Amino acid sequence: MAKKKETTQDASSEFIKAIEELAKEKEIDKETLFEAIESSLVMACKREFGKGEGADSKKSIENVRVDMNRQTGEFHVYMEKTVVAEVTDDSQEISEADAAEQFPESKLGDVVSIEVTPKNFGRIATQQAKQVVVQKIREEEKRIIQNQYETTEHSIITGVVQRYNNGAYTVNIGKIDALLTPQEQVEGEEFSVNERIRVYVKGVRETPKGVIRVIISRSDEGFVKHLFQNEVAEIQDGIVEIKSISREPGVRSKIAVTSYDPDVDAVGACVGMNGERVNAVVDELRGEKIDIVEWSEDPTIFIENALSPSKVVRVDIEENENERKAEVIVPDYQLSLAIGKEGLNAKLAARLTKYKIDIKSESQAY
Repeated sequence: MAKKKETTQDASSEFIKAIEELAKEKEIDKETLFEAIESSLVMACKREFGKGEGADSKKSIENVRVDMNRQTGEFHVYMEKTVVAEVTDDSQEISEADAAEQFPESKLGDVVSIEVTPKNFGRIATQQAKQVVVQKIREEEKRIIQNQYETTEHSIITGVVQRYNNGAYTVNIGKIDALLTPQEQVEGEEFSVNERIRVYVKGVRETPKGVIRVIISRSDEGFVKHLFQNEVAEIQDGIVEIKSISREPGVRSKIAVTSYDPDVDAVGACVGMNGERVNAVVDELRGEKIDIVEWSEDPTIFIENALSPSKVVRVDIEENENERKAEVIVPDYQLSLAIGKEGLNAKLAARLTKYKIDIKSESQAY
């Protein structure tokens, strides 16, 4: 049996069907694709009609229009010309007599559309359109992904670990994969392929090559902040606020909180009944210790709180244009506790309060 020869109309119909399916699959407005195809074909026609036109070629091809039938996929090319008494530029104008034959109701000054569709233009146009659709889909997918993930900036999302390579984890976070680099990991944390993990979205960036990259982290201070936001209803309601965070990922964090309701204890709200709220955060951080302290606008009190669990005898503040310093006196038996192992407690307190802290024991100070 002879194979049925595909017609231009069959090809056009198939192309329309393909566009509609792609638009649905990729969640792209199909009209956006149609308009992009028409624009591309207009440029192609202008180049074609402009050949051999000399210095005035640009002027002579500005009046080209391409229409694509959204149901059949057929293409038609038109030149828009002005009806004039005497033609001086036949690429832009049509005589009143010629216009009367084709457009009986036309009059001087009217603009009429004259079809100039080249032979076999439908098949040529379909090939051109396929290239445009591929490019437009890439652009629209990129735009949709960028818009979607920009709404997740500075929040926590869940992803699935895909693989581990050269110290980095590839994590699928929905429509794309993101890279959890060694710099954004917590030392000692390890994940298995297909394991679901929570990550903090630091930002969404477009690379010089036009690729959308979602920057994810588990070591950022924002991860701790948003874990508490998710656990503590008072933070979500705006009653309690996290004013400052300092963190040594995987080891210890300090957070300073305040309450805008005198009946609500900020620290107690973050700790939760029997420590359930802070424990939920600690579990997610895989055992990282967390100190929750009361924030104060009085730096003396704030620094004293920040050095918790150490007791403080006195805090002397010294400020100038270049730096803010605090000399802190603690009981002799509390010195090592105030400084912390490898100086960590003092270091975190300094970051939390934005003061350079010098800790001395009472015997050293007096």
